[in-house]
Amino acid sequence: MGKGKLEKFAEMETFKNVFQYPFSVLENVPFDMKGHWCDDYFKNNHPIVLELGCGKGEYTVGLARLFPDVNFIGVDIKGARMWTGAKQALAEGLDNVAFLRTNIEMIDRFFAPDEVREIWLTFSDPQMKNARKRLSSTFFMNRYRRFLVDGGVVHLKTDSNFLFTYTSLMVEKNQLPLLQKTAALYHTAEVDEATRRILSIQTYYESMWMERGLNIKYIKFRLPREGQLEEPDVEIPLDDYRSYHRSKRSGKATGK
Repeated sequence: MGKGKLEKFAEMETFKNVFQYPFSVLENVPFDMKGHWCDDYFKNNHPIVLELGCGKGEYTVGLARLFPDVNFIGVDIKGARMWTGAKQALAEGLDNVAFLRTNIEMIDRFFAPDEVREIWLTFSDPQMKNARKRLSSTFFMNRYRRFLVDGGVVHLKTDSNFLFTYTSLMVEKNQLPLLQKTAALYHTAEVDEATRRILSIQTYYESMWMERGLNIKYIKFRLPREGQLEEPDVEIPLDDYRSYHRSKRSGKATGK
């Protein structure tokens, strides 16, 4: 680990808007704020929205600027990246922003039933080899159900055609209420102005993908609490490029 990362981790320990609970910590230290985020941290009764896999936190901070009456929490395990958004939020005095450094597989340990209104998945790793690790898989949807309000909204914004296709098939297979869907976000008139305003927030990597000529895809749907969820049993063509900081794609042409 380079000196820069060590300094960032040390500085994050002093940030009031960062909570660090990787698996090794959560095993021994209970998270007492579960069910009490609004009372104990935000000091308001505004709705909570999560960004899972927030990276540098650019989207979390951008949303917080647009919606001061909504509380936003960025979640990721990579603290050195999260430092950027956390520091920016503090510098701007954004009190409606928090960051949680933890493994997303344990996300339901941090939020009580009905504590979260919406979830954003922005440029998640498509995990083409393992559906169970995909943040839009039924494995994770069942975890989200434990704390998301009934019929809460899930947003997916991605460069990956594989992840977009998989998520679309998952929504269709389980008859989840589809609110919006486009395979070319910035080249369609189907998106209403309010949604376009939100989606106009662009992260560093999104800008790089757009420079490569990749279409940005978006899907929004509701997640009811009841009903058994099933995985789509369809072979999906794998992405034919390697996204930044993602493992090399397999030699297979399709995946599930």
